[in-house]
Amino acid sequence: MRYACFAALGLALAAPAYAQDAPSPAFTAEDLFGLSVAADPQISPDGKRIAYVRRTNDIMTDAAVSSIWMIDVASGAETPLVTGEGSHSSPRWSPGGDRLAYVSTQSGGGPELHVRWMASGQSANITALPGAPQSLAWSPDGKRIAYSADIPSEPLKLGSPLSPPEGAKWKPGPQIIDRVTYRYDGAGYLTPGFTQVFLVDAVGGAPRQLTHGDRNHGGGLEWTPDGRTILISGNRDEDWELSGVDSEVYAIDVTSGAITALTDRDGPDANPQVSPDGRQIAYLGYDDQAMAYVQNGIYVMDRDGSNKRRIASGFDRDVTSLEWNAAGLFAGYEDEGTYKVAKVSLGGSVSPLGAELVDTYYTRPYAGGQWSVSDGGVLAYTSGSTLRPSDVSVLRSGKATRLTSLNDLKLSGKRLAQVRELQVTAADGTKIPSWIVLPADWQEGKPLPMILEIHGGPYAGYGPSFSSDYQIYASAGYATLYTNPGGSTGYGQAFADRIEGNYPISNHDELMAAVDAAVAAGYADADNLFVTGGSGGGILTAWIVGKTDRFAAAASYKPVINWTNMALMSDGYAFFGKYWMKGQPWERPEDYWRRSPLANAANIKTPTLMLVGEEDYRTPRSEAEQFYGALKVLGVDTALVVMPGASHSDLTMSPSQQAAKGAAVIAWFDKYKDK
Repeated sequence: MRYACFAALGLALAAPAYAQDAPSPAFTAEDLFGLSVAADPQISPDGKRIAYVRRTNDIMTDAAVSSIWMIDVASGAETPLVTGEGSHSSPRWSPGGDRLAYVSTQSGGGPELHVRWMASGQSANITALPGAPQSLAWSPDGKRIAYSADIPSEPLKLGSPLSPPEGAKWKPGPQIIDRVTYRYDGAGYLTPGFTQVFLVDAVGGAPRQLTHGDRNHGGGLEWTPDGRTILISGNRDEDWELSGVDSEVYAIDVTSGAITALTDRDGPDANPQVSPDGRQIAYLGYDDQAMAYVQNGIYVMDRDGSNKRRIASGFDRDVTSLEWNAAGLFAGYEDEGTYKVAKVSLGGSVSPLGAELVDTYYTRPYAGGQWSVSDGGVLAYTSGSTLRPSDVSVLRSGKATRLTSLNDLKLSGKRLAQVRELQVTAADGTKIPSWIVLPADWQEGKPLPMILEIHGGPYAGYGPSFSSDYQIYASAGYATLYTNPGGSTGYGQAFADRIEGNYPISNHDELMAAVDAAVAAGYADADNLFVTGGSGGGILTAWIVGKTDRFAAAASYKPVINWTNMALMSDGYAFFGKYWMKGQPWERPEDYWRRSPLANAANIKTPTLMLVGEEDYRTPRSEAEQFYGALKVLGVDTALVVMPGASHSDLTMSPSQQAAKGAAVIAWFDKYKDK
């Protein structure tokens, strides 16, 4: 299907010219091709080698091509391990470090489990799998590999279909749905089935299905040191589909397949990690308070589920990852625009390591990171800066060393935009963390057209890291302001609670304070202000244009416009009404409407571009289309950009689609910029 919105826009969105044009000294959309990110760094048990996934945007296939590389920690030398046709991911070392399991599509079919013998360099396809393998976990003796996979089940049948006569060509029969979660962003409409746990010999053979039935058995898989038990997380209750955030830690007996619940509270319990002596289990979770956002705490229990207690209870950060090995218990968490790893004692002390991690989400500067720890305490992690996407670094004896330089050559000839911290204070005196991105040739005293770009989530956070979007905006002559308003993560529970029960209302004044600060500092031209954002940022963009006319133009990307629709059409409708809106639409209709950007539509005068992925099921395209329709009826200039095949994440767009999105936003803003 062709989308008429581009023609209606009346703007030049021609494909970039690659060969005939001299390269720009600034970072432009063409530079998305060839850009690489390092992900999933897995350090060997002895700390001497790191296997990681390298993803590179390929201009010929218009896709991110993934391969697996190995780094010698001592020398920094890199060796390709798994490259070529197909997608390669999830490297996991055997306990002895002599083999590496990974997932690959190199045979041309679906994802399959492979093992590489490091001494010989030979790899083998271990087994033909009934589904794509996930959560690979070696047994302690290295003889078996556990994994999970989605196994189809029979869909609901209503009535007996007719049988076509021989030679007839009939249309497909109906799709009958009876599951609560029947579609999911990034996966589309789901095939009926459940996630099950499997075991396979590490030298190959037929796998053994360890779990069965109409429940999902997944999460990370964790073996106990004696090899007798595998820990998982999930929900096996009768009302599991409508249970919101509730989950438990379960122990699976490897011999019998018997499953025992080790936790039982109302709330999420997940990410189990067993102590090296096998006597204790650490896990993450919290008591369900029916709040939109609650930080995870660290809990410890005995192996049989007894003696549960919280440790580090005074640590006011959301812990999102755990690893427990011979070097100790380690926790990963977001902290004021960065992601960090700390060593945690059972007595509750939290000792941050000297490493700052970055996310692999290169289009915008989300805080995050990926990491692993060797048995000797050597940390491998994704690192980066405002000038570079993620690389692999290592922390040894308190010293951090960057081991890869994936984009140094490509970007060394570019004059990249600079990032400065901006001091912003809300009306109640609360500091609102903010940064501004300025073109490399910006001169003091010369205010620029400025884009306020708002992060999604809303329970997420930005930080001082690389963003291809902001670099592209800078190449077009725009400054970009980005902030962490109330609700952003990494600043403690109280800061996140600033939007509890009122999102997006309370963020407006905080964001306007940031814009005022950028104007006062001489960075922004008050007559050339623009606003954009995606997901939660798209909601706030749509909210802002209904509250103020100070922006010359806006671009709302994958927003929520009407909370009643969102609560029942999103892929998380068992969650959003109960936790975000404090009730269902028929219980709180006034509050749903009060918090919907559509309620303010009559006030809008700002030309507003709408953008959404064709297959976005988190904030469905009908949300953007509603606002587009409302603006058309109101006579406000608008256009609708729908990206074919894309879902909610920017990274589900191909590099050329990412470039087209940026081109559309810049063209829309240029149309209304005071020349």
